[in-house]
Amino acid sequence: MVPTGTPLPETAAPSDPRSLLARHADPAARAWLDEAVARIADRPAAVRTLFPAARRRSGRARLDAHWTVDEAARAVLLTALPLGGQPLAEELAGLFRHGDPAEQRAVLRALHLFTGPRDGDSSTEPLGDLALPLVREALRGNDGSVIEAALGPYGAARLPDAEYRQAVLKCVFHEIALDRIAGLAARADAELARMLADFAHERVAAGRDVPADIWPVVGPFPAADLLTDRLTTETRASAPDRREAAERALKALREATATL
Repeated sequence: MVPTGTPLPETAAPSDPRSLLARHADPAARAWLDEAVARIADRPAAVRTLFPAARRRSGRARLDAHWTVDEAARAVLLTALPLGGQPLAEELAGLFRHGDPAEQRAVLRALHLFTGPRDGDSSTEPLGDLALPLVREALRGNDGSVIEAALGPYGAARLPDAEYRQAVLKCVFHEIALDRIAGLAARADAELARMLADFAHERVAAGRDVPADIWPVVGPFPAADLLTDRLTTETRASAPDRREAAERALKALREATATL
């Protein structure tokens, strides 16, 4: 666990998509969504045609840091499903695997909405870990926006430690800002810091700069001391770009550790 006071990025919990849409979606989009919700509640299979149609009927404008209009609308459609447990997981899997990246993002961003009772209905079985295969499938891909969505509150809370660390490292490779990853402040540990330190050293050895947002993750752990030694050695490298990259990285690491 990260020591108290470490300045790691903290991701705010996503807003309720229905409330966002009530405030920001236009009347025609809200009317369509209300009708679609009623149809899905009556006949769950209707989601298979309504879910893909959401972007065309509601638009794609951004509502906040977590949701676009179509993602929020699709999340509301999913929560209208009168399903739980394995039947819900199977319906979500079908929508995910037959969907385009925008539809896949919407499924992933909505997963945390199924971890408890929905709309006060305690009769619907929670999703539990049944959607983790979708998170893992998304993390095996190369679409950065889908990878980021996979590391929302659901994936961050349920991925085993080793898989979570690998997912964070993949985000760094894909240049996904670490403040977009849920759970980092709680789940960063010495092993993740070591992995990121190794990555930083490899970048410097190639004469490349290191993403600035890894330093608060590395700084609180023993990996920072070892990396400081390795970077100091790199400042004496014969290649100018390697020396300069090392000097910049060393300066950033020292600044990060100085605030702890």
